[in-house]
Amino acid sequence: MVIFRVTQNINIKTTDGTLVSYFKLKNPSNLINDTLYITTYEDFLDLKRVFKSVDAKYQLKVIEETRLTSDKCFPKELGILNKNEFNTIIQNKKALVTKNVNFSENLDYLSIFLNNSNNSLKTQISNTLKQDVKVAILGNMGFKVGEMISSITALRIFYEELKKVFKTVTIDIYLNSSENKQFTRDKQIFSNQEFINKVTALSISVKKLYEYDYYIDTSLVTKNSYYDELNYVDSWLYKFGIDYKKIENNRKYNSLSLNNYKPSNALKSKLNEIKLKGKILLFHPYSANVNRSIPREIASDLLKKMIKKMPDYTIISVLQIDGVKDESYVCLKDYSKSFLDYTYIISWANKIITVDTATYHISDIFFIPTVVIFTDEKLIKRVDYYNNAKAVLVKDKSKNLSLFNFEESSLIVNRFEAWRELKIKQIIKLLD
Repeated sequence: MVIFRVTQNINIKTTDGTLVSYFKLKNPSNLINDTLYITTYEDFLDLKRVFKSVDAKYQLKVIEETRLTSDKCFPKELGILNKNEFNTIIQNKKALVTKNVNFSENLDYLSIFLNNSNNSLKTQISNTLKQDVKVAILGNMGFKVGEMISSITALRIFYEELKKVFKTVTIDIYLNSSENKQFTRDKQIFSNQEFINKVTALSISVKKLYEYDYYIDTSLVTKNSYYDELNYVDSWLYKFGIDYKKIENNRKYNSLSLNNYKPSNALKSKLNEIKLKGKILLFHPYSANVNRSIPREIASDLLKKMIKKMPDYTIISVLQIDGVKDESYVCLKDYSKSFLDYTYIISWANKIITVDTATYHISDIFFIPTVVIFTDEKLIKRVDYYNNAKAVLVKDKSKNLSLFNFEESSLIVNRFEAWRELKIKQIIKLLD
């Protein structure tokens, strides 16, 4: 975490309209102050960019962390401790500057200097006499939808472990907000959990943090080595100080409540209309990452084969798949306007075929048989605890004819060869 003050008053509005206000430091002799602020390292960098874009007079001044954390009344950090993060990063930046390359602003490299040694949550809370505790989560638990859904699973287990010790446990989440264009979506994902009390925006004032008994700092977690080596659920359990190997696999299920969500009448009507025809298969062939996406021509060809080989199903997608016009295929792109809309659409499916996106993390919530098409063998671990998901690996057979260290598409051969070998018959068999 980073503790700071601002040189000028300023308001920043998040995408859902939440107003985050910053005021010049009042009463500097009192460190338990509502004009001293705390945020994650990532959000601090975003905030600096926002201030710079407004005017040079808006600046952030970092406060030495130990001036506050040395106070015996300061909330206790749980899980892997992220002590003195800002100073640690600043001190080690020089080591990332070489004669030819400057890596000092790369978060992947900066994270190697931070602590990733496991701590025991059980030990950390063992001396607490209180029966009612409050926990603040500072920052995002993942930045992609699939990451966040999986992190919620770990957070639920964290909550359950605390409930074994305390009578009541209140968890509030403070999300990165300064330049988070997906803040509304992220807030929706975390708000729809019964064990989470509140979801709001960073930064948090020092005075406000003192209202909590414990906090977890998520700064740079997604850049850490354990986050790459473990699947999402286990990496967050590790961060929380929980031995993921001792947690039964049947506890590592995804969950999401739609009780507070109201789909549009148009969406409900459309899905009811499709359901009357019979069973539904959701096909999701594209990812934001082109390397994980099925090439468009091949996606169209696979869809045509599904229609032919699965006459009992209506195929739906929230993506536009060109070149296919058939009454057995329905594009719902215009009906899926938010994360919760898409989740609701998924909940209607009887079966799902998807590339590596959040789709299969959501389908696990509804126990929907799902085939996930991966292009990276290392990532198959992400379905470790999904009993209703099967993985298919498409190995890249492309070859670069260039002798230089850059990719030129005209010099790549066999780019789609592996995708062409993908057999829809085998995928249907896995689904069955």
